[in-house]
Amino acid sequence: MKTITYCIAAVLWAIAMSFSLAQETDQENTIEFLKATKERIINEEKDALKQEVERINRRLENEEISYEEAETLKNEAAEKRAMNIENRLAIVDNKIALIERNGVDEEENNIVVIGFGKDDESEGSLFGIQFNKSNERKYDRRTYSDFVLAVGLNNVITKGESLNDSDFKIGGSRFAEIGWAWKTRVFEESNWLRFKYGFSFQFNGLKPTDNRYFVDTGSQTELQEFPVDLDKSKFRMDNLVFPVHFEVGPSKKIEGENYFRYSTYNKVKVGIGGYAGFKLSSRQKLKYTADGEDVKEKLKAEYNTNNFIYGLSAYVGWRETALYVKYDLNTLFKDNPVEMRNISLGLRFDMD
Repeated sequence: MKTITYCIAAVLWAIAMSFSLAQETDQENTIEFLKATKERIINEEKDALKQEVERINRRLENEEISYEEAETLKNEAAEKRAMNIENRLAIVDNKIALIERNGVDEEENNIVVIGFGKDDESEGSLFGIQFNKSNERKYDRRTYSDFVLAVGLNNVITKGESLNDSDFKIGGSRFAEIGWAWKTRVFEESNWLRFKYGFSFQFNGLKPTDNRYFVDTGSQTELQEFPVDLDKSKFRMDNLVFPVHFEVGPSKKIEGENYFRYSTYNKVKVGIGGYAGFKLSSRQKLKYTADGEDVKEKLKAEYNTNNFIYGLSAYVGWRETALYVKYDLNTLFKDNPVEMRNISLGLRFDMD
């Protein structure tokens, strides 16, 4: 129970951290955009100065003005563009300072840039003040995070045997998984491929058949007959793993006045990938009656289990629910002559 409590506490901590990181990411993205705007301002003013100088040179070539007048006009144009750069950059710097002090407001998506000259004729400019319209810069959220819960049946695949010959109860052996996942759109202008990653706590349970339990003999771990009738025999491994999936499927683009999103609600999604991590603990629970008294034993030991966990997993889902399968590529026990690998099938719930 302590392990589960610690796991839930860790997930709740991760949820809180994800909300904090999301806010920090929005602020960082806005500041990066403003810094890029500063570079654009400098380039715009330099290009405008270059055009003005070319016009002055053409007038000089056509003998409309003298050389002295041309030099004077060039100096005035350079001074004007230098002042434009200074004033426009000051506006952006003040905006950055405001965001760093107060955070970013999602509704505040329009950036105002001061411009002069021919740019005033372009769409989105008025009397030297250029507005970046919402359709020119819409707020995009490329990464999402969500809570993951999975439950279902658990068993092992033994080399040379089928599941019908399993040493473990089909309906009585179960698994559970709880974790947190992030999903990032791979392509900037399309959402057909997503990269999903995170961490999960896995609880894989096995119930042996025929009144047996696991015994570590030193060289291997094997199932042996218990000396009295067992009311319950259950073996469980707890793992911390880091799943990675590539998710594909259609989505719907939703556009607002100053934002856009991709929604996979009511869409089929398919995820293929794997996981790797390490074992947290292995334990066995036995319940039986001895001398007229009910006995409950909780045996926590290594049981010769593998410490490094890795495997393949996949899911096919619609809305928040998916059919989920995972298969350990590592063997359950290190030195057993017969290889046993854990396999799970159930439902996965992604609250995205």
